[in-house]
Amino acid sequence: MSAEWRGRFLEDFEPGATYRSRLGRTVTDVDNTWFTLLTMNTNQIHFNAEFAARTEFGRPLVVSTLTLAVVLGLSVADTSENAAANLGWGDIRLPGPVYAGDTLWAESQVISARPSNSRPSCGIVKIRTRGINQRHEVVIEFTRSFMVFKRSAPEVADLFPVTQAEWGV
Repeated sequence: MSAEWRGRFLEDFEPGATYRSRLGRTVTDVDNTWFTLLTMNTNQIHFNAEFAARTEFGRPLVVSTLTLAVVLGLSVADTSENAAANLGWGDIRLPGPVYAGDTLWAESQVISARPSNSRPSCGIVKIRTRGINQRHEVVIEFTRSFMVFKRSAPEVADLFPVTQAEWGV
């Protein structure tokens, strides 16, 4: 018998359960510059060091939507790896700045979980997630709801090509 991680399914979510990302992610200047360019964000506080030096922050800030994307991404393995769709976002707060060089982790807590009324193979989960930096500061918090598959859903059947062949080594 082999143990494999296939992500959480509806049956695995219990209100109050908390999941912490196994990995952290350091945001770099390159990440911030590329994201700023990709999203056409022209606020100079994100890419002009001379401009940013004159602000209360003293240096460029990481684009807040990049912070959101990174923290969300860090939470996926623990929460929505088996999601069918995101349904909504709410209460996005940015209590602290993020700078290039900061490392972020995600912590998520289940608010609610229930079967879907319209999709029998799915359920609806609502969570709150926060991003925490290496200084133990919360830099972002948000709520999110998503539709997640049940363990028995045909869409998430294990596709690993199991073989009956004996090991050769």
